[in-house]
Amino acid sequence: MEKNQTSGSVFQTILQFSIPYLFSYFLQTLYGMADLYMVGRYSGVNHITAVSIGSQVMHMLTVMIVGLAMGATVTIAKAVGAKKEKEASLAIGNTAVLFLGLSIGFTAALLFLVKPITAIMATPTEAVLGTASYLTICFLGIPFITAYNIISSIFRGLGDSKSPMYFVAAACASNILLDYIFIRYFSLGATGAALGTVISQTLSVVFALFVILKHSAGIKLQKADFKPSPITLKRILKIGVPVALQDTFIQVAFIVITIIANRRGLVDAAAVGIVEKIIGVVFLVPSTMLSAVSALSAQNIGAKKEGRARLTLRYAIFITVGFGIAMSVFVQSAYGQLVGIFTEDSDVILSGGQYLRSYIWDCVFAGIHFSFSGYFYAYGKSGISFLHNILSIVLIRIPGAYFASEYFAASLFPMGLAAPAGSLLSVAVCAAAYLKIRNSEEKT
Repeated sequence: MEKNQTSGSVFQTILQFSIPYLFSYFLQTLYGMADLYMVGRYSGVNHITAVSIGSQVMHMLTVMIVGLAMGATVTIAKAVGAKKEKEASLAIGNTAVLFLGLSIGFTAALLFLVKPITAIMATPTEAVLGTASYLTICFLGIPFITAYNIISSIFRGLGDSKSPMYFVAAACASNILLDYIFIRYFSLGATGAALGTVISQTLSVVFALFVILKHSAGIKLQKADFKPSPITLKRILKIGVPVALQDTFIQVAFIVITIIANRRGLVDAAAVGIVEKIIGVVFLVPSTMLSAVSALSAQNIGAKKEGRARLTLRYAIFITVGFGIAMSVFVQSAYGQLVGIFTEDSDVILSGGQYLRSYIWDCVFAGIHFSFSGYFYAYGKSGISFLHNILSIVLIRIPGAYFASEYFAASLFPMGLAAPAGSLLSVAVCAAAYLKIRNSEEKT
């Protein structure tokens, strides 16, 4: 349902929009964690490693899609804020056509790359078969995974964060049930986890389409809206491509760090995979604020309310920093219990605890640059976010993780410090860019 978010209390608007969004992210992360939990309880360490490696590859692909879709979210949101319904419907139709083509292309190409990807990831020998099976099944499900994420992005551009929450709730419930059946009763391990993921995403898409057709969802589309419009596609891609490239490079950095951990052996590989899942949960709040700031600020910019967009950014930073500090302090004493949720292997718990205690501080600083990125997206300046993330990856995250692994072979704690160190650089770049933009606006 289309909702205009350009009036009323800014703080209240953020909460009303972000809470359903946060719950959606939580559910989406929960069904990803369900895969790891089930194989951790009912299969071996080799299946844990296979799912953690395979899911990281799939996560990279998903963030590429979501990054491109950010262009659609912002384009639609600006049109809604400016009350230009025709532009909004044209953006929705062109988004559907664009991503249908991309999903088919990705599926065809990636199915031929399963073995090379498994090798590039330096997958431990014991986990090779499971990883290849997981990736093959998930690659076959790319059209449905893409459809789910695009439908959700369109709804959020319309100012509706509740409908995607219902869609992902359906996916989460079905995935947990299917994981339990496939892994617990059929002993399919990583293969069962992949089947559960793809089938649940497919059911979620069917549910979303049912809602759209039955209730219209505030979307009024005509046949002409699906005809490719160079101007509309350019608007979407101008924002979406830098975001997709940025998110892809971030995931490449995570994969490089995973490869570094994989070279340390099966225990450290499993530990890093588990911690990445935990971090994924903790980062729900920063990720939610990024999306909330981008969607809400875009509507306000479209309505010529730039001051309200800046206030949205400030509230988001306040929320994420407070949350990040609280979580970082909590994890310092609860790291063992958190890693222990996914495995009973004492060596994996020890290594995972070391990595988590240092990595968790990234939540504080990432919350700041995530909020700034959402603000830059709304203004169509996604290149700034691309720049600060690339600098962080190339100058600190990857080299920091590599040298920490080389010189501190007995502990993963130093490797975890590379993440918050990289985010500190991103915060500095974002703050400088924001001040430059404000100074330019004041002079004009």
